[in-house]
Amino acid sequence: MKRLIATADDFGLATAVNEAVELAHTRGILTAASLMVTAPATADAVARARRLPALGVGLHLVFVDGIPALPPTQIPDLVGADGRFHKDPTRFGVRLFFSRRLQRQLAAEMRAQFELFRATGLALDHVNGHHHFHQHPTIVGLLIEFAREYRISAVRVPYEPFGPSHRAQRDHFWQRWFGGVFPITRLTGMRARLRAAGITSNAQLFGLHDSGRMTAARVSRYLDELPDGVSELYCHPATARWSGPDNLPATYLCIEEYAALADPLLRSRLERAGVERISFSALASLA
Repeated sequence: MKRLIATADDFGLATAVNEAVELAHTRGILTAASLMVTAPATADAVARARRLPALGVGLHLVFVDGIPALPPTQIPDLVGADGRFHKDPTRFGVRLFFSRRLQRQLAAEMRAQFELFRATGLALDHVNGHHHFHQHPTIVGLLIEFAREYRISAVRVPYEPFGPSHRAQRDHFWQRWFGGVFPITRLTGMRARLRAAGITSNAQLFGLHDSGRMTAARVSRYLDELPDGVSELYCHPATARWSGPDNLPATYLCIEEYAALADPLLRSRLERAGVERISFSALASLA
């Protein structure tokens, strides 16, 4: 059976993002949203989520390119002189793997973000990370450690299989091939660690190699190639552009992504095809 979780990342980043989430959920195919608890429009996002009981709201952990929950004095190695997280996930990931000091600071920051999510009163649908940084082995370990305390039942595994990805889009062959082959061992290990801790995950993810370009045409082609099992389709929708340091990259087609997710015709098409739209919490119940 084919099941689909359609997720909007960066919920709370701006009012335009929050508006896109609400409309794409009520009119279109969106079933989940990942909340940035320190973002500028978080309060607006939470207010909208409270009136959308069927929307699965998860925690979008931010450790790179964003705003921390803790004061910079408590996490001096995680932030720069401007008090924001560093922007290079690769360099930071290597440092995190070897530094106990950095790991302690990150654990404290992670706990602070979970506490902010808990304070919203929303049920935790899932957990993932900004720039998919939650796949770092140190963070996976912390998620397992925190699972019972914060009721973590589902975590995104960012694996996009080469076959259906390439058949759907027919572009960026080597990017899709490398992305589908080289991370298999690492992500299989991540999934196994999560499963052993009683945490479920999606079988595959689509949009990884099309980030910021999930237009109606691309989404439609992915729906044509959905494999059996639980697929996650992730996007960055917004109803408008905005200015400021927390804007989406200029190359992102966020308005077009919103239009794709909010299209009622796609919703009807999934229903006719027998594809079940679910949230992560529904997936956890099935597991």
